[in-house]
Amino acid sequence: MRIAYALIGLLLVASSAAQAEIEKIAIPAEKGFSFYWWPKLTPVAGWHQDREHSFFYSANALAPDGFTFKNAEAVMYAKAIYKPREPEVKSLDALIENDRKDFEANVPGVSIHEVAALSSADGQKFRSFTFFPTSAGNWERVSYSEEGEFYLIFTISARSLAGFNAGVGAYEKTIAGYNQSPNPAVQGTLRDKAAQRP
Repeated sequence: MRIAYALIGLLLVASSAAQAEIEKIAIPAEKGFSFYWWPKLTPVAGWHQDREHSFFYSANALAPDGFTFKNAEAVMYAKAIYKPREPEVKSLDALIENDRKDFEANVPGVSIHEVAALSSADGQKFRSFTFFPTSAGNWERVSYSEEGEFYLIFTISARSLAGFNAGVGAYEKTIAGYNQSPNPAVQGTLRDKAAQRP
């Protein structure tokens, strides 16, 4: 029976690869499966995926080489939120507003500013915000987009402003290298559509 579950999990991953660059993983558990999905990324030079923490946080967790997600000064992570699991979130704008309210409630005095949008390799625009502490807290930049049935959230989080400044270039490169579709023909079509947007 476990072999059948493993084969179903592999089929889920294989079928998703043909549709988008969301990595979907199904791991057999005692009662069914544990499901994980996150944007598939090619880490930039000097960074690597921390697989253990990716599973722990259900996000594609990246850390600088020589460090783990737990002990690094700055880390990055990318989440894919499956829309049917969040039926109360009706739009990307609503998701962003919910995040803003959560930060304001949990990080007193946080300074939130929308900054320049970032573009992925296939022309997706990511609305981008900084969440900076006025006293204690992490220095973060969070960028939002959506892809089919998923909301995408890419984050850099640092323990200091110096750590944030040292890592933000890699963060921007990570988003710039992200492709919605692994199919070059589909990417070309997406770029053409993006170019036609007002």
